[in-house]
Amino acid sequence: METKLPADSRNPAPFHRGEIDAQERAGVREQMARVGAVVIRDYMPEQHREFFPLLPTLLAGGIDRHGEVWASILCGEPGFVSSPDNRTLRIAALPAAQDPLAPAMQPGQRLGLLGLQFETRRRNRANGIVSELDERGFTLAVQQSFGNCPKYIQTREIADARFAAAGEEVLAGDGALPQEAVALIRRSDTFFIATASNAASGAADDSAYGADVSHRGGRPGFVAVDADGSLCWPDFIGNNFFNTIGNLVADGRAGLLFIDFEQGDILQMSGRGTVEWAGERLRQFAGAQRLLRFEAGRWLLRKAAFPLRWALQEQSPHLERTGAWNQ
Repeated sequence: METKLPADSRNPAPFHRGEIDAQERAGVREQMARVGAVVIRDYMPEQHREFFPLLPTLLAGGIDRHGEVWASILCGEPGFVSSPDNRTLRIAALPAAQDPLAPAMQPGQRLGLLGLQFETRRRNRANGIVSELDERGFTLAVQQSFGNCPKYIQTREIADARFAAAGEEVLAGDGALPQEAVALIRRSDTFFIATASNAASGAADDSAYGADVSHRGGRPGFVAVDADGSLCWPDFIGNNFFNTIGNLVADGRAGLLFIDFEQGDILQMSGRGTVEWAGERLRQFAGAQRLLRFEAGRWLLRKAAFPLRWALQEQSPHLERTGAWNQ
């Protein structure tokens, strides 16, 4: 039965043109028009406000001064994220100076945030605009708040929590990735993708546009590194919002974040993403609805930059119905 909400609690326009186009192509537009109006809010429900302070990490996606999109992760003692009211998040942390997302932390910049509790597979999104910035952190004025299903998330528990600045070695470049970065990608079962889209000129309400960051999970090695250096991964059935794919359809900019949860290495890439809706390669990958392809422009490999160490507990049971590149 559909939940009945007061008219003023519904969001009449939660999706932008790219998301709508993707929903139409996937045949779910009518359903998402109803669902999105209810579940994508311009405020955080109480359970979301209580959730974020539990976390030791927070994923972020934004746009740097060159217009490139990056994904990053912030860390702190649980409680470093708080919610003064249902349209505000206060984050008592900033990206490291060498993090390419650091310049995006400026008042007026659009930012996407994702809270993910690895132990329980629970995750919630909060997208909006940076309203305040100081030397201790920043404040986000929330424009979109919604939850995501737990599919494809591997459970992990903290094995070592340092919460201190780690000495790190930084490798950076354009184009081709070094072999150690390729090796990290090929053994990963998790990564995060940031995307963005600009509001159309003259749009009456641009709250559906902006930056976003999302989780992707699969069997270890579900991201292929092709001979030309491009990355390719399967897109499994999800919530049908098509936030990431809609941004790629409308804009194309993307940033990827891979984390070595045991060693603390962080790989960040900025480039362009595209969607493959059909083809022989898609048909060969069990469970894939689409394929996504990414070509890196700039990249940074920050060794030992992540101050937490996580131990894998369980692969997502939903992955039993998915394939692998070597099958």
